[in-house]
Amino acid sequence: MSALLYHVNIITQLLLRTTMRHLKSILFVFLMSTGIVNAGSLPSGFVYLTDVAPTVVLDMRYAKSENFIGRPIDGYIQQIAITTTEAAMAIKNVQAELLHYGLGLKIYDAYRPQQGVDHFVRWAKDLKDVLKQAEYYPKVAKQHLFQEGYIASKSGHSRGSTFDLTLVYFDDNNRLQELDMGTPFDFFDPRSWTEHSELTVTQRTNRLLLKTIMEKYGFKPYSKEWWHFTLKQEPYPETYFNFNVE
Repeated sequence: MSALLYHVNIITQLLLRTTMRHLKSILFVFLMSTGIVNAGSLPSGFVYLTDVAPTVVLDMRYAKSENFIGRPIDGYIQQIAITTTEAAMAIKNVQAELLHYGLGLKIYDAYRPQQGVDHFVRWAKDLKDVLKQAEYYPKVAKQHLFQEGYIASKSGHSRGSTFDLTLVYFDDNNRLQELDMGTPFDFFDPRSWTEHSELTVTQRTNRLLLKTIMEKYGFKPYSKEWWHFTLKQEPYPETYFNFNVE
């Protein structure tokens, strides 16, 4: 069976906790009311993703230098993935189904502290720092990153139920490979739009496969980033957290 028919076959087969358990202190209640929560450890309602879905692959780009800035991002202390309990359970279900087809998830980013978003904003305003332009945004002038929607002062990741991810498989030599999605992760270009027209049939099919299975388990895609998905019933839709990833 060709790779295209294989993935098409998969696609055809695919076809709460909504409140916190308890509050740790009166101070935490007050901080939640401000819209940004700082905490020294995981707040109630958050988990380490691999405690719930241990077979997902982690490639946490912002905890290392392999990202569009070229150095670790503020607030990312360890290369781990943190997320809300609800989002972790949904990812567990996605992964369980993918494993039936010899596929799996690779996670690039999950919960992102607000200080990490602030780091992005400071970097975007420094027009002299173009270390990674050729690799991540070759056709976009850095001063246009805000107006074109690639950088923003708030991110759904900071609410704890958004993921950047892709699909992986083991090749005939037992080496882990990413499916061809047409662009790398965090490539600032219209070619990263989910339904960009100038893709090969295989690339379109792979993006459709990822989108289909994520939607099946309650996630909504972002049209300008094929890798970006947010849990539709996210438990903290108005709260932007700021505890470290550690």
